[in-house]
Amino acid sequence: MSDAPAYLTLKLSHQLYGKSPDGLEADERQHVAVVVGRQQEIEQRILASAQAALVVLPEASIEACLRDIRDRYPDEAEFEADMARVNLGVDILRQAIERDLKVEAVLEQVGAAAPAVSDTEVEIFYLQHRERFSRPEMRALRHILITINEDLPGNKREAALTRIEAIRERLAKDPDRFGEQALKHSECPTAMNGGLLGKLPRGKLYAQVEATAFALTPGELSAVVESPLGFHVVLCDGIDAERLIPFADVRERVREHLTASRRAAAQKSWITGLFARTV
Repeated sequence: MSDAPAYLTLKLSHQLYGKSPDGLEADERQHVAVVVGRQQEIEQRILASAQAALVVLPEASIEACLRDIRDRYPDEAEFEADMARVNLGVDILRQAIERDLKVEAVLEQVGAAAPAVSDTEVEIFYLQHRERFSRPEMRALRHILITINEDLPGNKREAALTRIEAIRERLAKDPDRFGEQALKHSECPTAMNGGLLGKLPRGKLYAQVEATAFALTPGELSAVVESPLGFHVVLCDGIDAERLIPFADVRERVREHLTASRRAAAQKSWITGLFARTV
């Protein structure tokens, strides 16, 4: 099985770092070598198991994997050159792919033998992890920003404050002008979209702006607030209250999560048993 380390090195270099083996940095190469050694030891034990002897792979599956590897390269010449650099001919590569797929098939069988997740287990997980299924309060916000820059006459602190207060006064009389005023005066890229910041949860804005924005009622205009960027006026377009996603909406997603976890645990336990039997 002299081809195994070369193929595993090629595979793991792409999986871990998105590179061919000869493109790895020294520390990356060392990490790949450690993982290859461990993976090879595990695969050898899996392939020596009784389950592996029963696996028959369709030729189409091997060909599909071979095509997938070829498709990582811009042309056939570069593919062949890279195979040569890692000492993998096409026939040896095919054998390595077949072994790789057999390992995957065995593990799939082991995982599939794990007990099915019951409806009760799904519901218990949902009830015990409700925080995973809550959606935070979201606010649709707009703002107008006047920056502070002591090197620019119109943006010195006092001038900037005077400008933003005048804008705020106009908006207090007619909030419907917010988009127009943002386009004319705001010094934030959002000006091109009427000052729209979008729907945001807490934690996305400067603390000073957030405290003001999340105290507003729908349709309310803020007082002038200062952040490290400058002076803001904020408008709350609407509020989506914090909510818990209904169980019915996430039932199958929870089942898939629990099933995958149970299968992974079964595979890990089975592999551990392979090592234990050889001690």
